[in-house]
Amino acid sequence: MPGKHLYEYAVIRLVPRVEREEFLNVGIILFSKKANYLNCKQQINTEKLKLFSCELEVEEIQINLNAFDKICSGAKDGGTVSQWEKPDRFRWLTAQRSSSLQTSRPHNGFSNNLDATLERLFKELVL
Repeated sequence: MPGKHLYEYAVIRLVPRVEREEFLNVGIILFSKKANYLNCKQQINTEKLKLFSCELEVEEIQINLNAFDKICSGAKDGGTVSQWEKPDRFRWLTAQRSSSLQTSRPHNGFSNNLDATLERLFKELVL
């Protein structure tokens, strides 16, 4: 029997040079409308990043990744988007864009423990 919470998740990808279409998975965003849950976890593996042709500074990337945290948590210093309803924030974060930080298309599943699911997906898809 599936878990009680329907969720959607997307992988946060670092695209060092958009024209090369190479990416490194750096995070997960997990959303459940019914559970009123929106959270993300991210980490840059600098050793893997060295394998890419990358002119981006790790500090700059981290600042931009921190915006995902602020928007997910609804932080007041996260800009206008962080004050939107959670479903709207998730859709905005996962909208297709051509930048150095992108997300996969959303995928779904069921979970009894959304925090544990976020951790599992992070370990499977990012680490």
